[in-house]
Amino acid sequence: MVDVFEQVEEELRSDRYKRLARTWLPVAGGVLLVALVAALAFWGWDSWQTSKADKASVAYDRGLESLQSGNPVGADAAFIQAAKEGNGAYRAMALMQRAGIALEANKVPEAIAHLDEAARASGDPLLSDTAGYKAALLAMDSGETLAQIEARLEPLAKDGRPLSAFALEALAMARLQNGQVAPAREALVLLKNGLDTPEIIIQRADLAIATIDAGGAPGLAAIVRAQAAIPVPPPASAAPPAAAAASTRP
Repeated sequence: MVDVFEQVEEELRSDRYKRLARTWLPVAGGVLLVALVAALAFWGWDSWQTSKADKASVAYDRGLESLQSGNPVGADAAFIQAAKEGNGAYRAMALMQRAGIALEANKVPEAIAHLDEAARASGDPLLSDTAGYKAALLAMDSGETLAQIEARLEPLAKDGRPLSAFALEALAMARLQNGQVAPAREALVLLKNGLDTPEIIIQRADLAIATIDAGGAPGLAAIVRAQAAIPVPPPASAAPPAAAAASTRP
């Protein structure tokens, strides 16, 4: 009699397992299928990104080689490809190189446009602020109003931004250029006495203050133009290894 009960219980258990299998196996199979598709999709996306980065690196290097060989047209074409293929860093660096090529051809509005685009291309402040700062320097000597220049520089001059001191100096110079001598001098004094102000800016601020005090404020417009030729400290930590040289070009 015990054997009969055990046989019945075993059959009931078997039926229950079969029902559970019919219910959950399709669900489990669907979950595994989704996981497999997601894994393959990520692998494909990662491979695609790696391929694009490799292409951008090759194009960027080709652009640098073309510049060194005196072929700006070929360099510009290579940097266009690097900007198209690369991530935000490569795109920003390639656009800054294109700005340098445009500037050498005396195409200042085109250079400013490339720098503005470079500033938007990367989320890294080291790259975006460098491009924005260079664009502002060119814009200062290209007919933009003081309000437009301030809109460019004030975000870069905030505490904690990588080029804050450079942007504050440029703001002071822009105000001098527009006849606002007193606020410009005040800003230069603060820069000169700032604990974190780079030595090169302290020296330039000291020279500008002395010039203002000697009555030569109108002549400081020449300093504004000269600043555009002074390289900014390169944002090497944000640039791809092959792109580090780009940060020193105007």
